[in-house]
Amino acid sequence: MTKLYIFGKLLIEIVGDKMKKLKLKYKDRYIENIECETPLYEIAKELKEDYKYPIVGASLDGYLVDLNAKVTENESIEFYDTSSVIGNRIYARSLEFLVTVASKKVLGNSCDILINYSLENGIYIEIIGKKINSISIKKIEEEMQKMVEEKQPLTQVIVDRLDAIKYFKKNGQIDKVNSLKYMTNKTITLYSLNDVYDYFYWPLVYNTKLLKKFEIINLKENRFVLLYPTTTNPNKVKEYINHELTSKTYEDFQNWGRLINITTASDLNRQCTMGKDIEIVKLFETHYEDQLSSIAEEIAKQKDKIKVILLAGPSSSGKTTTAKKLALYLRVKGLQTKKISLDDYFVDRIYAPTDEDGNLDYSDIKSLDVNLFQKQLSRMLKGNKVLMPTYDFVTGKKIYKDNYIKLEENDIIIVEGIHTLNEKLTSIVPRENKYKIFISPLVSLKLDNHNRIHSTDVRKIRRIVRDSLFRGTSAEETLAMWPNVDKEAIKNIYPYQDDADAMLNSSLGYELNVLRIYAEPLLYGIESTSKEYIEAVRLINLLHNFLTITSEVVPKDSILREFIGGSSFKD
Repeated sequence: MTKLYIFGKLLIEIVGDKMKKLKLKYKDRYIENIECETPLYEIAKELKEDYKYPIVGASLDGYLVDLNAKVTENESIEFYDTSSVIGNRIYARSLEFLVTVASKKVLGNSCDILINYSLENGIYIEIIGKKINSISIKKIEEEMQKMVEEKQPLTQVIVDRLDAIKYFKKNGQIDKVNSLKYMTNKTITLYSLNDVYDYFYWPLVYNTKLLKKFEIINLKENRFVLLYPTTTNPNKVKEYINHELTSKTYEDFQNWGRLINITTASDLNRQCTMGKDIEIVKLFETHYEDQLSSIAEEIAKQKDKIKVILLAGPSSSGKTTTAKKLALYLRVKGLQTKKISLDDYFVDRIYAPTDEDGNLDYSDIKSLDVNLFQKQLSRMLKGNKVLMPTYDFVTGKKIYKDNYIKLEENDIIIVEGIHTLNEKLTSIVPRENKYKIFISPLVSLKLDNHNRIHSTDVRKIRRIVRDSLFRGTSAEETLAMWPNVDKEAIKNIYPYQDDADAMLNSSLGYELNVLRIYAEPLLYGIESTSKEYIEAVRLINLLHNFLTITSEVVPKDSILREFIGGSSFKD
């Protein structure tokens, strides 16, 4: 019998027949004679030789759980170590709770932290409520290390949602109160560590002893970076790289959100309940347009020098619409543009490189006919008329139609594609004649102070909707291919972001309110037997934090139309 308490109140009583022996399906075999109510961390101990790295989480019949969970039925079981995407995510969330608790111990309960955003394997955190220095940051890190050494348990408790709201209100955590206000669950799960209770949208580790690898880098103005290992090297914290332009873009968007009093999902929801959804849409669209206007102004100032604009960003960042809108802004400045897509420069399929699994790898720069691209770019810049290729994805060959480009005076070329920021592609053009733009939805909006929204998740949901509507691809298929999409960005896009002249944040704060209508039924269509089910449930839970906004209020020229349809821009 297990009893769970919180705030001195009995919440739930689980009764299991401990005499009952269970049979668990594990990988390609069965584990037999397991006592009912055995916690998963005990089973994980017996199977640790199957894993190179520490086990931090598990799933039972496709449902993700922490290792405190107990087996009560014959079911399938799967474990995740820190080299897996799921395990790495559990590790990161657990560190966020650990740093929250440590901060309160060092600085007092009147202080709180903001889990702002992440870059690579670094979580950018801000202390609020008290001015601190590098000594305070060091004490927080030391407290975290102490709690790891003490092997403190992270306890999962189930509580009535209204009781949780009362608790967080009493403790002055209004961000939690507002977040839970828009949920419909009768009960919610909280985690407890060192008498601190918190709510997370993802399972955590069962004990602090699993959180040995981390490092804190002190920044300026009450900010620091919490570093943790990658999936490729779980035993080592990756060296900190300061992506100054990306960080500034995140922080600018965050500061702007504070200016308009919209920093969390509950802020958006409150505006919706007041009938201000159209106003919200206009605010975020105008912010995006303002960025475009500033970039166009900067390019126009250097029109005698800049001849090529290079636009790159990870999948579903809104590159296509942005390129078309930028062309309009430049036209207002008296500059004509010619657009080139790198997709038209793929080598013939028979010459295309393959990845380690033998599949065609269109993300590799070797998949591009770089020699042809450079020759044609050079001729264009000299004022010659050039017959452009069009890649036929059916035949796997370039074809040539009546599509010519000839630059006139004040014309600028816009090149869009994965490798545009890579100097190897445009080495024939002097750097001062190029203007590089990195685009991505850099989301600074949060669910609450301790639960951030990942930019990757926004791109993933955008793509799920677009692939379903226009490419005949199911949500399950899109999720299955996403790891390769991530690899593509890590290899070919992110390494060059620091060389960009401008960073364009394509995040529209209201978009998940709109995308929920499209994405939710697609995600619900994924069966619990699917490998993608855990991720589908996670994304559904994320979307549940947003009240819906109808797509009718989305402008026809919005980048969001690139994913939901109805755009006024035609190819």
